[in-house]
Amino acid sequence: MAITLFGYKIGKDDPEKENLKSFVPPTEDDGSVSIMGGGIYGTYVDLEGQIRNDADLIKKYREMAIQPECDGAIDDIVNESIVFQDNEYPVQINLEKLQQPDSIKKKIKEEYEHVMKLLDFNNQGYDIFRRWYVDGKLYYHMLIDEKNPRQGLKEIRYVDPRKIRKVRELQKDKLNLVQAEPAIKTPVQYYVFSERGFAKDANQGLKISVDSICYVHSGISDKDGKVIISHLHKAIKPLNQLRMLEDATVIYRISRAPERRIFYIDVGNLPKIKAEQYLREIMQKYKNKLVYDAQTGEIRDDRRFQTMLEDFWLPRREGGKGTEITTLPGGQNLGQIEDVQYFQEKFYQSLNVPVSRLKSDSGFSLGRASEITRDELKFSKFIARLRLRFSHLFDRLLETQLLLKGVCTKAEWSQLKEEISYTYQSDVHFTEMKEAELMKERIAILTELDQYVGKYVSRKFVRTKVLRQTEDDMEQIDKEMEEEVELEQADAEAEAEAQAANQPPPPPPPPPPTQIVIKKEDFNDNEDQKELAKSMSRFFDVLAEETEDERKK
Repeated sequence: MAITLFGYKIGKDDPEKENLKSFVPPTEDDGSVSIMGGGIYGTYVDLEGQIRNDADLIKKYREMAIQPECDGAIDDIVNESIVFQDNEYPVQINLEKLQQPDSIKKKIKEEYEHVMKLLDFNNQGYDIFRRWYVDGKLYYHMLIDEKNPRQGLKEIRYVDPRKIRKVRELQKDKLNLVQAEPAIKTPVQYYVFSERGFAKDANQGLKISVDSICYVHSGISDKDGKVIISHLHKAIKPLNQLRMLEDATVIYRISRAPERRIFYIDVGNLPKIKAEQYLREIMQKYKNKLVYDAQTGEIRDDRRFQTMLEDFWLPRREGGKGTEITTLPGGQNLGQIEDVQYFQEKFYQSLNVPVSRLKSDSGFSLGRASEITRDELKFSKFIARLRLRFSHLFDRLLETQLLLKGVCTKAEWSQLKEEISYTYQSDVHFTEMKEAELMKERIAILTELDQYVGKYVSRKFVRTKVLRQTEDDMEQIDKEMEEEVELEQADAEAEAEAQAANQPPPPPPPPPPTQIVIKKEDFNDNEDQKELAKSMSRFFDVLAEETEDERKK
């Protein structure tokens, strides 16, 4: 099987794969541009008719990210996703499920750490995740030493998504599988880079191999499934509505806040033209503001009036009231901003951020899991989905590094990546609280149910229904318990041997008692027997005293 890496093909193509033909092109969800005998196309118009291509779309997202409300919501999302603590990488590789020797695991872990150093993830992790979240796309150019590719990746450079796009070149075959429809072969894919970008539908650029670019996207497409959009796309309308309402609120407050005067000027029986002229003269007379400049000694007419704050001058004819000055009150409901708050909450909901985080006076309490709001639970699941999608970046870079180093082949990697996962550090106490509370409840149930095990319920029922252990968990736990029992037995035997080696040797056994056999034939009369008995009695008394002394010693 041939392996194509950085534009170079090693080996031969798979004949079975080459013979696969269909009238339907392969489904791609990466937003690549498809061409069929023509130029590159990929422009589109969104629902509002403003965004015409990818460059304008990304520019729109970046403008949204500058707004204070949007910046605060994005900051909450990125802070929950990427956590820095304990001087470790925010994302650790997990090889527990990998069924490979320890030497292979060690090599994979070393190459992963090399990739993280190239990304400078300890310092740039926040910016990398934020850039991916805002733009919806993330491109990296992977650089190697062409003379010695076995050394692996040498550098990883960020590529602006406005200047690069993925292209699929479809090729049709003459063979007709369906009437009047030619078969479509596997498309040729590559990237096109243009320093000018594609804002003006530029079709020319540098052609780059697919294996040289690490491309990670948000996984969200538009209604036609052809354009990759960011998570901010659904917040465009709520943010625009919030902006307009805030501007309208500011204008209304400024225009209605001050009190204004109404001048009713009596013009008598003057004709209309004369009355208007007289009214303007009165306005200029009272509007003139003479200012004295102490430095130059000049007196000037300083007329600085705002149109929205001008007084009202109205003529009054003879027969009515005379000249009068009244006051027009200012706005009465200027403190009500429920409309603004409504659109702020709607904007946060569009980004899946809990509305409670919008309020600065709402505190954070560490209580039971049942006290956590539903919005926070949904938000934690949303963060988990974002992390899972962002992990494709590490898969893509690690795959290239392992292939270059010869740790595995492309076919082997397709199996390894299913067993490799990534663990994100988290400072959200909700997960730990929930797990601790669930474990506490399960242990309480297990304690009450222990007396019925073997009588009404089985051990397997308790482990599956109460402790929620799967078949793999039970197999792993049984294996670990057996290893612990063997280890405990080995420790006990070693401890017994050590104690035996440290104890002093046992004392020698006492000598056997001396047996004296006296026969009756050895004595002539009773006097000899009595004399012998006395001698034997004294002998045994001395022997007893010596034995007692030896025992004390």
